Amino acid sequence: MYWLTAIVRPFKLNDIYEQLLSEGIGGMTITEVKGFGNQKSHAEVYRGNTYTSRFVPKVKIEMAVKDDDLDRVIQSISLASKTGSPGDGKIFAWRLEHAIRIRTAESDGLAI
Repeated sequence: MYWLTAIVRPFKLNDIYEQLLSEGIGGMTITEVKGFGNQKSHAEVYRGNTYTSRFVPKVKIEMAVKDDDLDRVIQSISLASKTGSPGDGKIFAWRLEHAIRIRTAESDGLAI
């Protein structure tokens, strides 16, 4: 199993969700986050004035993924979130040693 974290543009979230759903992949946690990378800043208009924020709004997707699904999930997120411009995001994956579904006590692959 793997723990996957993807940081993407907020307006791409529905595209990613639909793509993963069409692949039969479900179960994710979404968090609104802010950060900076190559984009550096973000301009916003508030009450007619333009403000520059150093931190760009993003969405963080977190999910547990079975070994057999990892490449497919990464490919799906990559395709659905790509605009070709700086700031499209990043995907990180690392080994997940154990998972437990609290309600049923199922573990590991059965828990996700």
